[in-house]
Amino acid sequence: MSSSNHPLSRRAFAGAVTAGAAAAAGVAASAPEALADASGTPSERPFRAARERRAKRPNILFILGDDLGWADLSSYGSPHIRTPNLDRLARRGVRFTDAYAGSATCSPTRFSLYTGRFPGRTKGGLAEPIADRSAGLEPSHPTLASLLREAGYATALIGKWHCGYLPDYSPTRSGWDEFFGNFGGALEYYSKLGLAGEYDLYEGDAEYRDLRYYTRIITERAAEYVSREHDRPWLLNLNFTTPHWPWIADGDTEQSAEIVRRIKAGDRNALWHQDGGSVDKYREMVEDLDRSVGRVLAALRRAGREQDTLVVFASDNGGERFSYNWPLSGNKASLQEGGIRVPTLLSWPARIDGGQVSHEPVFSPDWTATLLELAGTRPHPAYPLDGASLAGYLLRGEAAPRRDLFWRVRGERALRRGNWKYYRGKTGRDQLFDLAGDVREQADKAAVEPARLAELKAAWERTDAGLLPY
Repeated sequence: MSSSNHPLSRRAFAGAVTAGAAAAAGVAASAPEALADASGTPSERPFRAARERRAKRPNILFILGDDLGWADLSSYGSPHIRTPNLDRLARRGVRFTDAYAGSATCSPTRFSLYTGRFPGRTKGGLAEPIADRSAGLEPSHPTLASLLREAGYATALIGKWHCGYLPDYSPTRSGWDEFFGNFGGALEYYSKLGLAGEYDLYEGDAEYRDLRYYTRIITERAAEYVSREHDRPWLLNLNFTTPHWPWIADGDTEQSAEIVRRIKAGDRNALWHQDGGSVDKYREMVEDLDRSVGRVLAALRRAGREQDTLVVFASDNGGERFSYNWPLSGNKASLQEGGIRVPTLLSWPARIDGGQVSHEPVFSPDWTATLLELAGTRPHPAYPLDGASLAGYLLRGEAAPRRDLFWRVRGERALRRGNWKYYRGKTGRDQLFDLAGDVREQADKAAVEPARLAELKAAWERTDAGLLPY
């Protein structure tokens, strides 16, 4: 199921080193070139499990960026954004070139990660994304957190929840022992005002007043959590809002005040910030995200827990207006590659060697299944998972799971099988792409591969038939 067309797989990984050397010399970084050691051997090698190792159940730190594009990290080929901390995480583990979000927008992807199931299996997952208080993740539904808690884990969620609002929905009702963050899909970074003008920073189910820059606040909280003396393994879901709009970097207090003025004046579109932002401002926000992740990982190292902590970093969907998605087509809200393929890094030094790259297709529900297996527990039998565990692939040298990756959003459908992708966009036309040679999805093979198109379309429709209707 590996994809053979990965133009950035080794070349892009060298971006951080190339950029760092250029910055030190005071010159602009050129396009990343293949990183090699003294013998000329590329430093990023194809993934291979280190099967002889044993380790206790890991702590789990799952970090989500918000609307971060596939190539917005220097290790994925960004020509202008420098992310040395995330590049270090990649060097200490595995970089996935063909990793996908469970959906094309914020809340359904979170449903897919927390439940391990397609968003369309739950009523709350039908919202794309949740925009009012009528939808949410039902507290009765098993989650990654509730299942790990039953297996003896401490659980916490810091940052963006976006799976429903109080009083009916909350992380503390769905398996997380602790919650500190925001309930909605977006907030102004200083005032903490949300889309409806509500204050949206909470500790548990109570408002928490702090008017500093939001990314600073949740970074501090996460660093404190991983530094604690824990008497059992833990799960921390760390969900940044960076680099989601509004386009406000740390220190942009005048821009913040203007957006707050518009919100208080009744402008319901103020947070969308359609008249603001720039490529350079976006760069500031992504590089701030990188520094923030670096602070949390540094706290983990100081606490002596880096070796025994499994860290996953990913984005909740593809990039938006200012993202760098090349060579992918489409962006957030689309089921083209640019809307669902996301940067994904994994590190677990106790069990997995560093400096590796994997081209196996994986998506959000797979991480749920994988983490449950690594924690020594199983999904609830009444709620079977749609993801496949990667534990055998990552730890035991087994082949990666062979199955279809399925997506459905209003007006679009997609299914990936091996290197082939079936896609129907809002034009209503069925298309077929061979991602091995056409990751940009420009050469439609539907007319020359009608049997394959029919097979993948039928597979999509069989899965769709088992989901809740819109």
